Amino acid sequence: AVSPIARDIIETASLVNGAGVGIELARAKHHANDPYFLQPMDGVDSTGYRASWWTQFYCILWRSWLSVLKDPMLVKVRLLQTAMVASLIGSIYFGQVLDQDGVMNINGSLFLFLTNMTFQNVFAVINVFSAELPVFLREKRSRLYRVDTYFLGKTIAELPLFIAVPFVFTSITYPMIGLKAGVSHYLTTLFIVTLVAN
Repeated sequence: AVSPIARDIIETASLVNGAGVGIELARAKHHANDPYFLQPMDGVDSTGYRASWWTQFYCILWRSWLSVLKDPMLVKVRLLQTAMVASLIGSIYFGQVLDQDGVMNINGSLFLFLTNMTFQNVFAVINVFSAELPVFLREKRSRLYRVDTYFLGKTIAELPLFIAVPFVFTSITYPMIGLKAGVSHYLTTLFIVTLVAN
C-alpha cells in the first residue's frame, strides 16, 4: 500500500524525469493550486526580505555591538593575552643590532609578528563562528537578513577590538626589539599588522 503523499512524490518525480522539465518548474506547476503550499507573503519585496539592506545592516551591527559590550571580560583577556605574548616576544628578541645575527633575529621576530596576529584572530573567529552558526543558519533560512549584511555588521562591530589588539602588540614589541626608529616606520608596521589581523 502506497500512501497518497508517496504517490504524489512519485508522480512529480516521474513528471520531471519523463518530460525533462526542471525540478523548480515542475514543483511550481504541481503546487500552483495547492492551498497548503506556501505562497509569497505580503510585504516581501522581490528579493524575498521584509527589510531593506540598510535596515538589516543596522540591526545586525547593533546586535553585534551589544554582544561585544556584553562580554567586557573577553576584551580584557584578549588584550592581556596580547600584552603578555608581545612582552615575551619582545624579551626574546630584545635590543637587536643591525649585524648578520641581528638581521636574522629581526627576520624571525617579524615572522612571529605575522603568525601571532594571524592565528590569534583565527582562533577567536573560530569560537565566534561555532557559537553563532546555528543562530545564523536559522535566521538566514527565515530570510531575516542577507549574508553580506551579517558579515559587514559583525566585522564592523568587532573592528575596535581588531584594531586595539595589533596596536597593543606592535606598541610593546616594536621598541623592545629595536626595529627601525621613527614614527612613520612604526605606523607602517602598525598598519601592516592591523591588516594581517583583520
